[in-house]
Order: sequence, then structure tokens, then C-alpha cells
Amino acid sequence: MRAPIRVLIAKPGLDGHDVGAKVVCRALMEAGMEVVYTGLRQSPASIARAARDEGVEVLGLSILSGAHLPLCRRTAEELARAGGADLLWIVGGVIPPGDREALRALGVDAIFPTGSPLEAITEFIRARVEA
Repeated sequence: MRAPIRVLIAKPGLDGHDVGAKVVCRALMEAGMEVVYTGLRQSPASIARAARDEGVEVLGLSILSGAHLPLCRRTAEELARAGGADLLWIVGGVIPPGDREALRALGVDAIFPTGSPLEAITEFIRARVEA
């Protein structure tokens, strides 16, 4: 039997709204995953270090501030430095459709805009990690 999927959920930047991130954390835990939540106002460097130190397979960023492109660009750089470039990486929050290709080019594997079904997130993670 496989160990539980380990997921790190982080709130980069100055965004102070974390209810959605906490709801996603709860849904992932109820789906049997181990979840580490880093809390509000994390830097890309601290997120990359936490992902490395916690030994997670999945990184999820929740971004509502509109700063998703620069925050994800810096996170990608920091993940490469910390040896986490191979993590499954998802981003959720207020993400305009026109920015999604740029996020994918940075290495984001999936984008879950605000209002995405929680089952879609858990199913995506499970399918990709178990494949």
C-alpha cells in the first residue's frame, strides 16, 4: 500500500485571504492526503524550502491578489534552486484565462480558478501522482 500523498499549500505574497486555501486543505485531508499549510504571506523562497524540507509531492499555491505571474515566476526560480522543479504544481485563485498559458510555461501543471469543484482538485492530484 502506498503512503499518503503529501501536499504543501501556500499563500505567497501579501494576500491575506486564506479561507479558500483552508477549504482546499480540508478537502485534501478528507481525501486521505497529508497536507502542510504554510500560512499567509509566504515568500517564494520560503515556499520552495518548505516543499523541499517537508518532502511533498505536490505544491499548491492559492493566489487572490492578482500577482500570480510574478509570484509564480519567482516560485519557479526558487523551486529550481531548492531541487523541487519536479513537483506536481497547482495554482488556484483569481487567475484570468489569458494568464493560464504563461503559468503553464512556468511549470504549473494545473490551474483551478476560484469556484473549482474540490473533487476536481483531489482527483487531479490523485491521478497525476499515482500515474
